[in-house]
Order: sequence, then C-alpha cells, then structure tokens
Amino acid sequence: MGTYIENHVEDNEHIFRSQYSPVPVPENVTLPEFVLQNTEFYGDKVAFVDAESGKEVTYNEVARDIYRFSKALRSLGLRKGNVVIVVLPNVVEYAIVALGIMASGGVFSGANPTSHTSEIKKQVESADAKLIVTNSATFEKVKSLGLPVIVLDDELVEDAMNWKNLLEAADRAGDDQMKEPIHQNDLCAMPFSSGTTGMSKGVMLTHRNLVANLCSTLFAVVPEMIGKVTTLGLIPFFHIYGITGICCATIRNKGKVVVMGRFDLKSFLNALIKHEVTFAPIVPPIILGLVKNPIVDEFDLSKLKLQAVMTAAAPLAPELLTSFEHKFPGVLVQEAYGLTEHSCITLTFAQKKSGNTNKNSVGFILPNLEVKFIDPETGKSLPRNTPGELCVRSQCVMQGYYKQDDETAQTIDKNGWLHTGDVGFIDDEENVFIVDRIKELIKYKGFQVAPAELEAILLSHSSVEDAAVVPLPDEEAGEIPAASVVLSKGAKESEEDIMKFVASNAAHYKKVRVVHFVEAIPKSPSGKIMRRLVREKMVEKIKKNNNLTKSNTD
Repeated sequence: MGTYIENHVEDNEHIFRSQYSPVPVPENVTLPEFVLQNTEFYGDKVAFVDAESGKEVTYNEVARDIYRFSKALRSLGLRKGNVVIVVLPNVVEYAIVALGIMASGGVFSGANPTSHTSEIKKQVESADAKLIVTNSATFEKVKSLGLPVIVLDDELVEDAMNWKNLLEAADRAGDDQMKEPIHQNDLCAMPFSSGTTGMSKGVMLTHRNLVANLCSTLFAVVPEMIGKVTTLGLIPFFHIYGITGICCATIRNKGKVVVMGRFDLKSFLNALIKHEVTFAPIVPPIILGLVKNPIVDEFDLSKLKLQAVMTAAAPLAPELLTSFEHKFPGVLVQEAYGLTEHSCITLTFAQKKSGNTNKNSVGFILPNLEVKFIDPETGKSLPRNTPGELCVRSQCVMQGYYKQDDETAQTIDKNGWLHTGDVGFIDDEENVFIVDRIKELIKYKGFQVAPAELEAILLSHSSVEDAAVVPLPDEEAGEIPAASVVLSKGAKESEEDIMKFVASNAAHYKKVRVVHFVEAIPKSPSGKIMRRLVREKMVEKIKKNNNLTKSNTD
C-alpha cells in the first residue's frame, strides 16, 4: 500500500487517487465469463437460496442455465445489443436471467416489478426493448406492451413462453450457430436511473465497465474468503447494486446469496438467523427499524452470525449508527457510496484494514479510481477538507445515457469526469464525506442547509421514528427547512416541541421552521427519500390550513 498521490498535472488540478495500489482488469473477458471463472470447483455448492421457501440453485446449475438461456434467446432471434427488460422481484433465478441475457450478446435492463404498467411501458419504449422476462404475478402488467414475454413460473401462462420449456428446447437444439462474438466494450446492461437530474434515463454499461467495477470493489478479498461469505439478497436485483454488488460479486467469490423477495422485519431477522447470513447490504430505513422497532426484542440475537452490514443509498445519521452498534455489538457497519452511472460502488469502507472507521464517512477511494471535488460555480477543483461537487473518472464510467446526448454531455465532461451532483470532500486521512445533493441543498437567506444533517438531528429524538426535510418556498428567506416527521406510538410531543429540539441542536439558520406529523415517509425501492412527494404533500396541507404553526422567522 503506497501513500496517496495527489497530482497537479492537469492545469493545476487537485486530483485524489486511492491509497491502495492499482489492480489489474482482465482484457477480453465478458462479465458472465469473469464471474463464472472456477465455477467447476464449487459445482455442488449452493449459490442462491430463497429465504422463505428454501429453494436452492447450485453453482453447476447457475453455469449450465446461463448457457442454456443465452442459447434459447439467440434461437428466439435476439441479436447483439438488443435490450431485454426483466420485471421480476428478487428470485433465485434472477442472476441466471440477467447473465444469460448478457452471455447471448443482449443487454439486461431490470425494472421494478411494483411499477405501474405505464412506467414499465415508458422503460420498454425508452430502451427500444425487444423482449420481456417476468413471472405470472406480474404478467398482467406487461402482456399489453406488444413484446414477446417469457414467464419464469412452472405453470404455463397463455400468450407467453415458458422459461423451463425454453431451457429444455435449448438443450435439444444443436450447436449454437447464431453466436456472434461479444467484446468487452459491447453494452451488457441498461439500468434506468433518475441520474443527477429528474427524469429516468437508460444508463449504458459495457462488460468492461462492470468487470472493472468488480475488480476495484473486490480488491481486498483474500483467498481464505472465497466460498465463505453468505450475503443477504434483499436490495432489489433490478438495482445496479443488487445485480453487480450482490449477485455478480457473490458468484465471482463463490459465496451464497440468501434471496428475499420483499421486506418485513420478522422475516428479515428470521432469514439472518436461519441462513447464518454473514454480510447484509441494507438501507438506512432498515437500520432504523432494527434500532427502534420492539419486534427485534422477540429474537435471540446471540444466534446471529452477522459480521457486517453495509448501507448505501442515503446518509446514515451518526446517532443511529451508535444505537445500532450498541444493540448489535461486534457487527461492523460499513457505509458505501455508488452510482448507477459508475457501474455501482465508487467509494467504500468494505474490508478496511484498520479498526478506526470514521463515523459518517462513506469510505476511501477504491483502486483504479480518480476523484476530485469542484466548485459548482467556477468548475475549479478544490483542495482537501473543502466541500465541492464530487467527480470521478475510471474505467467504470458509463458510456452515456441512451439516446440522451445532451444529458450525457451535462454529466460526463470532455476529460472523462463523471459529475455526480453530490457535494462532498476528502479529509487528511483519505476519508471521503458526502454532505448532500447539489439539487437538494436548501437555500435559507443565502445559507446552504443540508437536509440530511437536519434529518440526523430529528432521528436522534427518542420519539421520532422517521423524518424527511425539504425546502418550502418563503418570500422573505427564499426557502425554509420544513420537516415531515413520523412519531413513535404513544409519543406526546407537539410540532412546536420538535422544532425546539432541532433549534437547540443546530445553527440558527438551520432551524426547521415547519413540522408536519405524518404516517410514513415515501421512499424509493433503494431507500432514498422521495423528497418531491414529501414537499408536494406539505404544500397541499399548508394550502388547506393556512393558519399552520410556523415558528417565527425571526
């Protein structure tokens, strides 16, 4: 491990690199080939198991079915570069479906199975998709979209092709005549991301992008860990972290994924204990539940084999982290930061050698990556300990947004830097901190207020179960911080009490000036607060009763 290098080559820029040596990225290998390497030595080992039903898939079956499915797809006429939309919850066959599409030369694009038909239709049209893979439960949503559909269930569904029958037909078929050579720079995945601005866009990722990302994220895996890690597969597999960070990383390391199709706290804890999960990537709302929900006390936590949890998608409040460590001693909490546009994880604390994880840092820079922080106004790069927009450059940067040249040009500059839209800084110990989204900062009388910071304060209150802070327009101040708050059962606090609590823990200009009590905070499948919805609901309520409690804007 070398010391960090900070280059000033390009026009006097502050560029930060990993404190770890670069890692090689193999040439000319596709993502399916890369993750399946050495499978033959682990053939009988379970790769995926369903947490509830106990249904299992071994490594032999994973390798065999990826090959069979890719062959079946080509026999159906799928050509290199064609997009296949996968509308499935987390199931044990998910990675086989995704990698089978890639191995055939196709492009995998996961969609949220809870989406409305109109949303799936939008993704199908934006991606110019040729085929849909789903299950019988979701078939109704996709049957009217005018594309051939493959259904994963055992029972036959009218007007759809059956997965098992297709694989069996592929077995009977002769040699694969249709096979076109697949190169590392061919597209293999097109996840949809809201990106750094609003509307959902197709993110074009190549085999090389994803192989490079896995090489960087798995750089610290030692041979003794191969075949030993049991990972919880709860984060949606249609999300880049689910498919790359959980499915592909596990197959590469010959571990086991315990697959969960939906979340509730009881089945989550049951799965951790029954399947002896050692690593659980989760989102902050789950950590909140583990700390504050009384259901947890019904379980014998001494039976847990859990060694680490990883949280990403949203910042974790320091108080929440402390309560979690107190309740689950010995479980390492790792924070990570990633972007769909960067093929998944960008910065992480995973397998950090020293014990001092710096609370609330999202980790250090991974090998092979370059990072800089720029002043959003001037575009100049900034020195250490100075917050600016985080930009990253590496072999993991996407090829662009599909058919969105303007959006692509706004996100990736001419020197290859991906502009993340997130504000952060790097300290003297190489820890990177994310302060907030550029778009989400609240401007109160010219002061910048970070919603995440106020949410952390609110969550430290013993009666607050969940909270979201958003800007509301204000004539005098421009914007004021406003909070939607979920109180725990039986809590007696008033809205005024909650505002006073924040005021006693934050600078004057950061005070929350409006509080609404709500039943729940709307969140995306990956655990991010849907701030636009929160704000719309608050504005609606204010219109209804204009005499609302509003702390003096003194």
